[in-house]
Amino acid sequence: MKLDDAQRLNWLRLIRSDNVGPRTFRTLIARFGTASAALEALPELSRKSGRVIRIATLEEVERELAAAHKLGVRFIALGEPDYPVALRSIDSAPPVLAIRGDASVFSKPMVSIVGSRNASANGQTFTERMARGLGEAGFIVVSGLARGIDSRAHAASLMTGTIAVLAGGHDKIYPPENEPLLMQIINRGAVICEMPMGWTARGRDFPRRNRIVSGLSLGTLVVEAARKSGSLITARFAMEQGREVFAVPGSPLDPRANGPNDLIRDGASLCTCVEDVVTALAPLIEQGPAQKSLFDADDMNEVGEPLWDEFDWPDIEPAPVAHRAAYDPGLYDSATASYNERSQFPAQMEEGARIIIELLGAAPVDVDELVRNSGLSVRVVHLALLDLELAGKIARHPGNLVSLLAT
Repeated sequence: MKLDDAQRLNWLRLIRSDNVGPRTFRTLIARFGTASAALEALPELSRKSGRVIRIATLEEVERELAAAHKLGVRFIALGEPDYPVALRSIDSAPPVLAIRGDASVFSKPMVSIVGSRNASANGQTFTERMARGLGEAGFIVVSGLARGIDSRAHAASLMTGTIAVLAGGHDKIYPPENEPLLMQIINRGAVICEMPMGWTARGRDFPRRNRIVSGLSLGTLVVEAARKSGSLITARFAMEQGREVFAVPGSPLDPRANGPNDLIRDGASLCTCVEDVVTALAPLIEQGPAQKSLFDADDMNEVGEPLWDEFDWPDIEPAPVAHRAAYDPGLYDSATASYNERSQFPAQMEEGARIIIELLGAAPVDVDELVRNSGLSVRVVHLALLDLELAGKIARHPGNLVSLLAT
């Protein structure tokens, strides 16, 4: 898939609109086929939801594109050739990434190194040793450009390639003293973010960033981290994404060792040298990254934890077929079939939704169990669930689970 300029503009407009995050974006594309059709439908969706939302204007997005061009920032959409395959496979993959630097680093295996901002001298020394060794072993080192462990990991892997993930926009670097380091990273690696130009990072934007750090990587190494630190959030995301987690043990007398020690107790791999990581990840490199469809309605089962401002939309009939020109016909075959089936069998869809509601309660239920117990086809169950989700009647949970929302 390769977007043309008009399509890229519509993707940016859709993801920059209020209350449209990665989950809602995917639902809308699966529902309407294209970003253009989804944008046309948003006013009616807003009316039915009873909430006023602001749709990003063409002028706003054009200004962002102009500002990005001045900094050498370009936008890569989910499914385009340069989009990182490992990141594409997570449930909350950003629909659009803004990138500065060399996108070829995305084709190599990646490992994230994260840890304390007030890192100890030993922690920083060990981080440097790990980052340099992993780079020499053929890995790209990923981190969040924060003070302490992140900065040392980036600096030590400049010669072999590193990726910095920002919590804010490309023109709002945090912390500001790391801007010289960022420029070095651009020359030998890449800097990426999902936030718009001009966006200053807020507290809740850092967990959003962290799920990208772990999502890019085959494994995440935590060097030092206090309990309840952002590094442990990254480790948790890595676990939820099915990635390896490594932790460096430390003295129980040092609060910065509490996080890694807890991770090891809970099943993370103990790491004392580069070989620990290389050996563990070798089988994953050999089998290659997991492949995942992009916007098939049947692929909406594990949405993960929402870390952005999104809300569920009420049901609405799909846009006319004439408004659903696909970017890649093969990519949207199943979504188009969903629209056709729903329009041909509205009574069956309504009956399917009624049966599903009767089977659901507050406790999450596996979707496969709903198929078995309902007597409905897999397609009808997934279509009914999509309708119920858009109507704000069900919640989705990791592990292919759904539950009924209290009314």
